[in-house]
Amino acid sequence: MTTNKRASDSDASPKIKKLGKLGPDEYLNRELGWLEFNRRVLLQASDKKTPLLEKLNFLAIFTSNLDEFVMKRVGLLRRQIRAGITKRKPDGMSPSEQLSAVRKVMRKLLAEQSRIYSRRIVPALAEEGIHILTPSQLTDEHRRDVDSYFHERVYPILTPQAVDPGHPFPFLSNLSTSLGVTLRHPGERGRLFARVKVPEVLPAFVQIGEKAKNEDCFFLHMSHLMSLHMEELFPGMEVRSIMPFRITRNADVARDEEDAEDLLDLISQELKQRPFERVVRLEHGPKPVRWMLNYLMDEMGMDDEGAYAMPALLDFQDLRVLTKLSRPELRYPRWRPLPPPALAENPVDIFALIRRRDLLVHHPYESFDESVDRFVTAAADDPQVAAIKITLYRTAKDSPFIPALIRAAEAGKQVVVLVELKARFDEQRNIHLAQALEEAGVHVIYGMVGLKTHTKTTLVVRNEPEGLRCYAHIGTGNYHKDTARLYTDLSLLTCRADLTADLVDLFHFLTGRSLKQSYRKLLVAPMAMKQRFLEMIAREANNAEEGRPARIVAKMNQLEDRQIIRALYKASQSGVRIDLLIRGFCCLRPGVPGLSDNIRVISIIGRFLEHSRIFHFAAGQADPLQGEFYIGSADWMYRNLESRVELVTPVEANTAKQRMWELLSILLEDREQAWLMESDGSSRKLRLRKGSKGPKGHGSHGRLMDLTRRRLLKEDTTR
Repeated sequence: MTTNKRASDSDASPKIKKLGKLGPDEYLNRELGWLEFNRRVLLQASDKKTPLLEKLNFLAIFTSNLDEFVMKRVGLLRRQIRAGITKRKPDGMSPSEQLSAVRKVMRKLLAEQSRIYSRRIVPALAEEGIHILTPSQLTDEHRRDVDSYFHERVYPILTPQAVDPGHPFPFLSNLSTSLGVTLRHPGERGRLFARVKVPEVLPAFVQIGEKAKNEDCFFLHMSHLMSLHMEELFPGMEVRSIMPFRITRNADVARDEEDAEDLLDLISQELKQRPFERVVRLEHGPKPVRWMLNYLMDEMGMDDEGAYAMPALLDFQDLRVLTKLSRPELRYPRWRPLPPPALAENPVDIFALIRRRDLLVHHPYESFDESVDRFVTAAADDPQVAAIKITLYRTAKDSPFIPALIRAAEAGKQVVVLVELKARFDEQRNIHLAQALEEAGVHVIYGMVGLKTHTKTTLVVRNEPEGLRCYAHIGTGNYHKDTARLYTDLSLLTCRADLTADLVDLFHFLTGRSLKQSYRKLLVAPMAMKQRFLEMIAREANNAEEGRPARIVAKMNQLEDRQIIRALYKASQSGVRIDLLIRGFCCLRPGVPGLSDNIRVISIIGRFLEHSRIFHFAAGQADPLQGEFYIGSADWMYRNLESRVELVTPVEANTAKQRMWELLSILLEDREQAWLMESDGSSRKLRLRKGSKGPKGHGSHGRLMDLTRRRLLKEDTTR
């Protein structure tokens, strides 16, 4: 009999740790875990295997991630501290202790980001003929070009704002970059403050001069260009000092949905308030003017702990303009999602195809446009379709779904769209989207009070000779054609009656006042999903104790739910081999003797963002393909399992299960993009041992691209 225990390789098994209430020894802090994830993103910018312009992109992604973290999580901690909350969570930290620890780690990461940029990337760009200049590096010819550009394209746009008794301190918008200026009247000693916002309508990096073919190109940051001409904005005044700064405002707004008469109105009012929320971070350039820094912090009600020195750039997202340079040799090889083999031929009756078998599609390797978009568009245009019901959490500005759904409604079809107004940072877009759909006659549901609707599913009801037949799409990602090219997600297209009947009931729950708690096959949160996962984890533990095959492989974005973590610890102690593929933070401590010896946590970081949620349970079967597979929208987090509408579906077709096990195996074998989490929450890059054999090349993303090409080619040759 094959043992399930990883710890069994040692002669002496560790003493089993008695599980009580989870404490710091068993539960890691989620904020620090998230920062560790963003460190992994940052280090892609220093990895020798990352193409040069892609390194700029990872620096920008790191900043974008951190901005959202500060707005949401730091904003929440500051709100808790103001409210006098001192309660410690299982990680043992109070809100004030968390905020202190977060700030310490953030400063280290920001310093590392600046070092990578200044010491590695800027010199490497120069070697490739891409020069990022400082004002002192400008030649006379450069300076003439800069002067011309400023007067022709920048000067008329700028709005210098002085602060004096007649001019109050200006409003500073969230994530805006400004130049703080110290002014003085000639012959006087008094200091005045002025602010000039760096315009967002102009490129952050200005190309100097015209670049001829095969010649070097030169760039100057807009803030430097403006600084060189600051005296022209304040003629007659003495410009004593200039300091760039950037602010971040809180986005964690408390809302009382239960007392709200109109959810749309509540979210609209919240959006109006958000720009005026408290400033939670002030970033400033190197060698700050102390009096100006103190003045800004006083005006914004901040202390020194909220200020962060940025020795290189204030906003590394400015680098995105350089990533668009026409230098394909400095980027990842272009990838264009391929059509799923079953849909490669045109025309194809997608409904007939789904009637023959379930179709599993893996994005972005396989095309979202040629599968999910095609499914919804076909439903909108098919005269036999009577109804379309869909949940929209996030979607693109130019989403093809919207005109298709409007077209369907205008053709007399029953079209129901649940638009989640509470999708963070997409609220305004979703409000406009919902209003446009309503005006076209679509039945729009504005989410649910107290619950976010996070499930990603479409139900199509079609008239057929045998009667009504339902078709469905159930996915792990949003209906967003842009992120579908960057995020790894799975889509299941099916017409299985047991699944579609559950979806009919689910949409009745979403649109009506159904109190239905049980479903035939689907795992639905917040009703029964968590309990079903706990039961399946416990079943694996029982199987291990009784000598039957037992294994869990779970892939998700985050792991935080305490009951799930406790169940995983118990399963590990029972001998269940557990592999967790977690991109983001994980509050479980892996590899602790006697507690989690059999749990391994791996994070895959690379050119695509790992977003799919996959769950595999051996269910007493030695052959993985005889076990159980699930995909869906939920992470193992309290919010997903208890306070959101989420959907996880079983995947039972043999060909689909083969593909899913193949995918999980490739990810677990990765030694190019994989990071192994240590029991203290840190992570280290996994490498092939010297002399060992294993998959090499471009990591799991490269292997999956190659596999997708081969699969399509094989399908072509067998036709």
